[in-house]
Amino acid sequence: MELMQLQSFLEAAKSGSFRSAARALYVSQPSLSGRIRALERELRAPLFHRLGRGVRLTDAGEAFRPFVEQALETLDLGTEAVRNRQETQRKTITIGSARIIGTYILPPTLERFQQRFPQVSARIRTGRSSDVIEMVANGVVDIGLSRGLYHPDVLSIHLYDEPIVLATYPDHPFARRGHAYISEVARQPLILYDPSSTYFLLINQACREAGIVPQIETMLDNIEATKRMVALGLGISFLPHSAILAEIEQGSLRYIELKGDQHVHLPTHVLVRRAQHYSPPLLDFLKLLREIYGCDISEIVES
Repeated sequence: MELMQLQSFLEAAKSGSFRSAARALYVSQPSLSGRIRALERELRAPLFHRLGRGVRLTDAGEAFRPFVEQALETLDLGTEAVRNRQETQRKTITIGSARIIGTYILPPTLERFQQRFPQVSARIRTGRSSDVIEMVANGVVDIGLSRGLYHPDVLSIHLYDEPIVLATYPDHPFARRGHAYISEVARQPLILYDPSSTYFLLINQACREAGIVPQIETMLDNIEATKRMVALGLGISFLPHSAILAEIEQGSLRYIELKGDQHVHLPTHVLVRRAQHYSPPLLDFLKLLREIYGCDISEIVES
């Protein structure tokens, strides 16, 4: 049973004429008659009385008609729903972001995107990197920005490496000297952020590789609180470079060069669910990231 057969049946039932129905559907009368005959063969029942001056529904045709009307109405609603969905996708992008990226990296990127595409509305959801990749895999967000994690249903494209730097208050001895060794850091009260994060694990790994045990005084779940405590002289901290740019400019924090080979970088990736088709806003956002970071998005753009 085909859609064109149902449309032909209903149009002929309304007009009472195969000729008028064919004209309304922009097909030839023999073509329309053929569709109806095929429908009658499939149903094993005549649907029309063929009269000299037109057609009239049989009892079987009368019984069949309300179901055809309901089916075509449902299909129209489905078509409208698809069009509305496509229209929404053309105007909206939902971005999942790890918290640090969402706080310090995403805002200027998003501002640039919305200046270029003012008709697109952006929605932001934040969480840990593990949360972000799950949101992408489950279709909760269109695109994710997080640390590099693996999921079989997600494409992960490297954007940049975020340096994790040593930060102190302005009057700290390290600040006066401008540099420090990792062995000296081990003797200082250390304030760290988010002990379950990739950031924390990488710092611990760097300390172990240097053969030291850091003197961790305080563990916080808020990077802004970490910066404030360092600025007040309550300890020193390893922090993402992007998170302390404003404080360095204001003079409330100092960046300390770490001598030796113990350098920590957080790899940052853009995450996209594997699919055959991607919305225009998602592709536009990816092209902007390519423009900023030079990342290779050919697997997505050319898919």
